[in-house]
Amino acid sequence: MAAVDQVLRDGFDVAPGITLLYGENGAGKSTLVEAFAIAFGMSREGGSRGADYSTRDSESALHHWLDLERSAGASRWGFFLRAESMHGFYTYLEANPGKYDPSFHEMSHGESFLALLRTRFDSPGFYCLDEPEAALSFSGQMALIGTMHDLARNGAQLVCATHSPLLAAVPGARLLEVGPWGIRETGYDDLELVQHWRAFLQTPDRYLRHVLE
Repeated sequence: MAAVDQVLRDGFDVAPGITLLYGENGAGKSTLVEAFAIAFGMSREGGSRGADYSTRDSESALHHWLDLERSAGASRWGFFLRAESMHGFYTYLEANPGKYDPSFHEMSHGESFLALLRTRFDSPGFYCLDEPEAALSFSGQMALIGTMHDLARNGAQLVCATHSPLLAAVPGARLLEVGPWGIRETGYDDLELVQHWRAFLQTPDRYLRHVLE
């Protein structure tokens, strides 16, 4: 993957606030977020630095090749929200519940994600998110935007792999496009995903005829 090669060659500076990674499936954005989270010490299947559980090893070895450099006084709190494996994290919490944790397994997928935002995304630190919008409605994604913005304003750093055009609109977010070229910075209006969604919503038939005919 060109993006992985670029990080190994040039490193990756996590900017203050919110960094969003966009790109096609297989471009490497989730691989990067996963490696950053594991290198920081978070659970590889989702959770905080203290979560100790595993169901099946399927991660790349990229984290072994990364050396993290923390700023003086930087918080050691971190959380990895990995949409595809949160079921395992909820099962881990059943045996190791937090003081104010709800019964995540009794909630819908989207409700459990919103509950995580209330109970885990509440202090400065390093947050890695892999497609957090997967379970969220429009209003749920708006709630996520508010949480991310508040965290960044209070000194947290967030790196997020996503396909959501909503998240790209967060004020001050750094937008990175991942693809065969590697990683390049872009703006909201230049983001290919945003352009496609705008065009589709205006004239959906133009897109649908290519897959339905």
